[in-house]
This record gives sequence, C-alpha cells and structure tokens, in this order.
Amino acid sequence: MQAQVKIRTKKLGILIRDARLASRRSTEECAAAINMTNDLFIAYEEGNRAPSLPELETLVYYLDLPINHFWKNKTLSDAPARITKLDLPRLTGLRQRMIGALLRQARMNASLSIKSISEQTGISASHLERYELGELPIPLPELEVILKVLGGRVETFFDQGGPVGQWMTQQKAIEQFLDMPVELQNFVCQPVNRPYLDLARKLSEMSTDKLRSVAEDLLDITL
Repeated sequence: MQAQVKIRTKKLGILIRDARLASRRSTEECAAAINMTNDLFIAYEEGNRAPSLPELETLVYYLDLPINHFWKNKTLSDAPARITKLDLPRLTGLRQRMIGALLRQARMNASLSIKSISEQTGISASHLERYELGELPIPLPELEVILKVLGGRVETFFDQGGPVGQWMTQQKAIEQFLDMPVELQNFVCQPVNRPYLDLARKLSEMSTDKLRSVAEDLLDITL
C-alpha cells in the first residue's frame, strides 16, 4: 500500500499545482491560507508530501474550486468570490480534530486496534494515535489507505455542516445543474415553472405508500 500512497501523493501534487495556477495564486498565498510554510506547500506541489483532508478543504475554499477536482477532471468553478471572511487557519485546526475523532470512531466500529491498522497500512502506530487525537494532520493518501482498511469512504469525512462544507454543497449543486440537458436547464430557469418544481420537491419527500395513495387518487379523478 505504500506504493499506492506514493503514486497518489504525486498525483495530488500535480492537481494542487494545476488548481493554484488556474486560480492565479502564488505558492506563498496558498501556504499562508493554510497556515503553513511556503517550503511545505511547494513539497505538496512536487508530490514529496501530501496535505491532509482539512488542509485540502481549506485550499479549495481559498481557491474557490470544487473538491472533486482532486478525484476526477472537472471544470473549475466560476462562482463569484465570497464576501464573508473566515479564520481559515483556525477552521483547518478544528477540522483536523474532527477528522481524528471520526477516524477513531470508524476504527472502533470496525473493532480494529491501532496496531492492526499500522500493520496493514505501514503507518506507524504513534502517528495513528496522534492522527486520532488531532495532534497531527493526516496526509490525504494515508487517510484514504486507512479508510480502505476500515471499509470506509473519504467522502463521508468531508465537511458537512461548516461554512466550507456548505460552500462545497453549493458547488456540487451547480455542477449537477450544469450536467443536466439544456432543455431541463431552461425549464428550471423559467419562473413560470416554479410551481411544478415545488410539486416535484414535495413528491420526492413523500413515502412510497403516500405516493401510491396520491397516484390512486389521481387515477380515480381521471377515470
């Protein structure tokens, strides 16, 4: 698995550099946003080191791009810049601790010891302990390898309720809209069709039994 980690680290470096250049930011600016040295950020770009998931989340927020840029090829977001300023270094630290707590919970649920995880991933037990305590940021490739052993998915560790998580949800919604056929995009954008969209949303929230009842009532009306 160490070979897998090295390959993934190199790919992340290429994607990080691509994202930075597309956003017209310097390595110094990106390093400051994540609260790290410029040398460490350059090491990330060169694929010699890998960022943790919270660091990557902070970076995509700062660069204003969707996080799935680091898993597949996607057009970078053209969304307008955000007005609200966040304490990004503090937010990154909080996320590091949350990731550690989630990782510990996932390990406990899998009934695996730190020693067992260490043996299967090649990551030292001392590092794993500090990862779980939030004392060390977890390099993303290592987090992916750990979750592979635990039978989990990195997507479940994405920020959900925080400001960055809410922003990523908005970006995903924009991407999904742009992936729709043009005729559907036009339909959604027409104000006159709003009642149909509201009805579709309400129907999607109904249980199967309730939908069946509505369908039967409509059938009775039309007969």
